[in-house]
Amino acid sequence: MSKDIEAIAAAVETFAADAIAWNGERSTDRIQAIEYYDGTMRDTPSDDGRSSIVSRDFRAATKKVLPAIVRTILGSDRVVEFEPVGREDEPGAAQSTDFVNEVVMPESGGESVIHDAVHDALRVRNGIIKYWWDQKKDTKVTRHSGLTPEEVAVLASVDSVQVLEQEPAPDGTISLKLRRTINDGRVAMACIPAEEFFIDRDARCIEDAYFCAHNQQLRRSALIAMGYDKDRVWDLPAWQRKTNDQQSEEQTRRDDATDGRSTDNRKELDEIDFWECFVRIDEDGDGIAELRRMVFVGGWQALNLFEDEETDEAPFADIVIERRPHEWLGRSLFDDIYEVQRVKTVLTRSTLDNIYWQNNPQPIVARDTIENMDSVNNPGFGQPIVIKSGMDATKAVGFNTVPFVGAQSFEMLGYMDNMLKDRTGISDASGGLPPDALQNVTAKASALYEQAAISQVELMVRNVAVGLRRLFRGILKLVIQHQDKPRTVRLRNTWVEVDPRSWNADMDAMINVGLGAGTRERDMMAMQVVTGVQTKFLESLGAANNPFVTPENLYNGAAKLFQAAGIRNIDMFLTKPDPQAVQALIAQKAQQPSPEQIKAQAAIQVKQVEAQVHTQTEAAKAAANRDKEQSQMQADLVTTQAQTESDERIANLEAQNKMAIEMNKIAAQQQIEREKMANQASIAQAQREHEAAHPKPVNNNG
Repeated sequence: MSKDIEAIAAAVETFAADAIAWNGERSTDRIQAIEYYDGTMRDTPSDDGRSSIVSRDFRAATKKVLPAIVRTILGSDRVVEFEPVGREDEPGAAQSTDFVNEVVMPESGGESVIHDAVHDALRVRNGIIKYWWDQKKDTKVTRHSGLTPEEVAVLASVDSVQVLEQEPAPDGTISLKLRRTINDGRVAMACIPAEEFFIDRDARCIEDAYFCAHNQQLRRSALIAMGYDKDRVWDLPAWQRKTNDQQSEEQTRRDDATDGRSTDNRKELDEIDFWECFVRIDEDGDGIAELRRMVFVGGWQALNLFEDEETDEAPFADIVIERRPHEWLGRSLFDDIYEVQRVKTVLTRSTLDNIYWQNNPQPIVARDTIENMDSVNNPGFGQPIVIKSGMDATKAVGFNTVPFVGAQSFEMLGYMDNMLKDRTGISDASGGLPPDALQNVTAKASALYEQAAISQVELMVRNVAVGLRRLFRGILKLVIQHQDKPRTVRLRNTWVEVDPRSWNADMDAMINVGLGAGTRERDMMAMQVVTGVQTKFLESLGAANNPFVTPENLYNGAAKLFQAAGIRNIDMFLTKPDPQAVQALIAQKAQQPSPEQIKAQAAIQVKQVEAQVHTQTEAAKAAANRDKEQSQMQADLVTTQAQTESDERIANLEAQNKMAIEMNKIAAQQQIEREKMANQASIAQAQREHEAAHPKPVNNNG
């Protein structure tokens, strides 16, 4: 090794020593935060025989706000969207957005990593996410039978396939034993513990830090698997856990580890101290400090420098919920809560102790009057206290009266709860639960209370989004730099070939945090208003050259509305419009008459229809009148004919009656004449008979 390398190694060790010292200073606070979160509170021990209850306000506040933050960040199927730098970046921005959200996030376990980092930020001030390109080499041994010689030749010609055994079968086929070598690279990310991340105390952000590093203990076998020389690794000293080391103590508190780890005395399982450092140092002597990645294994000497290369950025992103101006270190909920939790713990313990004294009063005994002192010292249910004969029982045994002070304690506990809300801004509404669901309050008071609680969560979400922007920009660069061939993946339910090499690595990353920090109903109402305004603009101005809203804007609004309703897989219900198809549809509609023309044509058509209807109505009325007149004429004719026929029948009847009367008269007259003639004939006969009987005398003088 040259003296320059020795000097560089010494300089890096100095940087690391200062970062280790500062990390140790912060480690005490982190250990205390973890203990308060877990309810240990070693700094507030309980007295023997007294209440040991712990008020877990820190844990309660964390559990209230964590779901709202996670839902806001991860509730959408588009956690990040990449913004194009130029017009030519539009296709790459859309495809990279889909690729990172639908491929990289699931493959790298991104959701759990972000969740853990936010949790760390709430507890220990800064959540650290490390991202890197994980190039894996894997081998698989498989057996195949029933292969033809041609198939065997095809398999043997593949570079990644090695034929281990070959055996012909009686039927002419061939059995093979193959070893397949699989080289695969993927983006990886992990939330690393705070005690494993080191940064110089003067840094304001990771970008301008002159030293930051990830320290961990890796087994010798893992180092060899990473590609390091076996002999060199075998000569390294094993890492020993130091009992007085702050970092070791913090790890012990965090994961309940014990001092020392059993390796069954196998050297390949020995743990080696591994430092991956990102240092700004002038190694080429030009007077400008370059960012370099330097890996030290097992020590800080030049011989422990396993890797040294120039790099463009440190692959870390830090998540904080409350930023301190001009400082890298953020603030956690613990910074505002630990005093409140400590006071409430003491108050709760004393209150319970007071209640215990009330429930188990202290006896006052005249020892000489009691026959069985055990019944007083160790009382049992139903066990009698025997006093000597002749003694007054009321004077032999009494009880010390302890005043109950719980009412004052309860008031103080309520005051401390209000102090906690004032310090953190976190309440029941911070988790998305509206206050009117808990108690009867006016709608205005409920809205103000909910808005105040949600505002704090929204601020936390936006602070988290700042760190995630760096994370996703780094991921985009990794994909562009290391994926050296096209890859076929499924994006938006369609299999497409993705070639990241054509994307622009300078695109900015925008985190979707517009909704989600409040209640689901609040988010849905907001998006309903947005989509309503979009729809009105489209209806009034049309889709073609609309200066306010495009069809894609409307789709995005509907998608956000679905997301606010808790639906992540929007593609099941909405299909994102194809820009070319949308333009074709807009052009087709542009050739059609405008709404005003359609309205005018419709008015003309309505008038024409009205005129036609009026003409048809008048014609129908005239025809109806003609039909009515004809009907009336026919009716009059029929009536006249009927009247004539009736008159004729009446006249005939009258004539017949008259004729009958006349004939009756004639017949009667004839009867009278016949009777008269018969009477006359009878009279003449009687006269003749009389004359014959009485002839007249003859007068001769005549």
